[in-house]
Amino acid sequence: MSDIVEGLGTAVEGGLYAKAVSNEPGSALALDKGHFAEGECLNCGTPLVGEHCHACGQKAHLHRTLTGFMHDVAHGAVHFDSKTWRTLPMLVFKPGELTRRYIDGERTHFVSPMALFLFSIFLMFAVFQFAGISAPTDFDAPTSEEASVGLDKKLTELEADIERAEQRLETDELTEGQRSQLERRLARDRQEYAQLNPLQDLPFFESEGQPEASADNAPSGETGNDNAGTSDIVTAETDNEFVLERIGWVRAGLEKWEKNPGLMLYKLQTNFYKFSWLLIPLSIPFVWLLFFWKRRFRAYDHAIFVTYSLAFMTMLILAIVLGGLGGMSSTAVVFASLLIPPLHIYKHLRGTYGLTRFSALWRLSVLGVLIVIILGMFTSLLMLLGLF
Repeated sequence: MSDIVEGLGTAVEGGLYAKAVSNEPGSALALDKGHFAEGECLNCGTPLVGEHCHACGQKAHLHRTLTGFMHDVAHGAVHFDSKTWRTLPMLVFKPGELTRRYIDGERTHFVSPMALFLFSIFLMFAVFQFAGISAPTDFDAPTSEEASVGLDKKLTELEADIERAEQRLETDELTEGQRSQLERRLARDRQEYAQLNPLQDLPFFESEGQPEASADNAPSGETGNDNAGTSDIVTAETDNEFVLERIGWVRAGLEKWEKNPGLMLYKLQTNFYKFSWLLIPLSIPFVWLLFFWKRRFRAYDHAIFVTYSLAFMTMLILAIVLGGLGGMSSTAVVFASLLIPPLHIYKHLRGTYGLTRFSALWRLSVLGVLIVIILGMFTSLLMLLGLF
């Protein structure tokens, strides 16, 4: 403990000494209440003219106070200064004008769309974690009775699969590849059945190789005609099985979801925060489709439109959730969730692209369908990422 106190005392002593030296008359780094009194750029030494160094761009007036440090933290996160108070009201009430002015080059007045989007995602994540809002990850383990029923059902399915595969090997004309595929599937089903019920002694376990043709192998009540009737179904199942074997990670991923859905839902939630930016490149091509014949609108315009729109929707979700937690009625929550997004997109489209009411309305209708497709693709990507 004494070492810590001594270290702090030494640091304070050194700080006071440095302040005394830096405040000597004529010093270029003289401090006045935490602010530098500089005549030259402290970064490159260029004589200062105006509020910024014309050589390197650094601010002429710098500060060295705790308040200044906190300002830098907020500024670094989302340019939290007068830009924010100009950007947020326009994003809510005049999104089209905001987007168009930013595209046309007014960058200094507004927070960049990407900074605003990332900040809104970070804020939503922080608030949701603080409020304890997350996807359910606790799933009750099945009871012994439920497990027994599930095991019996699985064994019955395996028995039926094995019987069908044996019959098809005996009765159908198969190519070499189809036969090889079906035999591998049969061997796998037999092995799985043996693992689930090792005490069961069924006839089809007596032969290690290809089963011999026998009327006893056919299920009771089935004839050759019945077998022919299921040929198409078995063919389809075999083809699907062939595809799954060629992409084995799909099967492994599905098994992960089945064995531990809680963990997979947790990974899905965390991946949403980490990869939310994927919504931007996924959305741009679909917005481009709405204007592909208008040469004056480029992909950059659509990127700014999409990013500002996503930032607003993220903040809207956060506001609705907080409102619901704060006691807002369910009617108001539903009303805000269903009405505000399309109204905002409509105004955003009209202002950004200079559209008539009719042009904005039909594009809004099409975009509503495209949004469902985009969200489906995004969710699929998150689930795919959760497999690894």
